[in-house]
Amino acid sequence: MASQQHQRSTSTAGTREKTYFEQQREELMGEIAMNFEHVLANINKLNRSLEAVIAVGNEFSSVEALWSQFENVMAKDEPQEETEGQTEEDHGERDQHEGDQVKREGSE
Repeated sequence: MASQQHQRSTSTAGTREKTYFEQQREELMGEIAMNFEHVLANINKLNRSLEAVIAVGNEFSSVEALWSQFENVMAKDEPQEETEGQTEEDHGERDQHEGDQVKREGSE
C-alpha cells in the first residue's frame, strides 16, 4: 500500500500543471533558442560573403604586384625631377622677393 501512495505522488508530481512563471520561461527559452538559430544562420551567411570578397580580392593580387613594380620604377625617377623643380621654384621666389625689395627701396 505504501508503494501505491508513492506511485500516486510521483505521477501527480510528473503531471502537475506548470506555473505561469514556468510557462513564460519555456516560451521565452524557445524564442531565445530560435533567435540564436537565426543569428547563427546570419553569421554563416556573413562568413560566406566575406570569403567571397576575399576570393575576389585575391584575384587582383597579380595586378597589384604589377602596379607596385610600376610605382617603384616611377618613384626612382621622381626625386631628381622634384629637386630640380624645387630649386627652380626657389630661384623664382628669390627673384620675386628681390624685386619687391627693389620696388620698396625705390618708392621710399
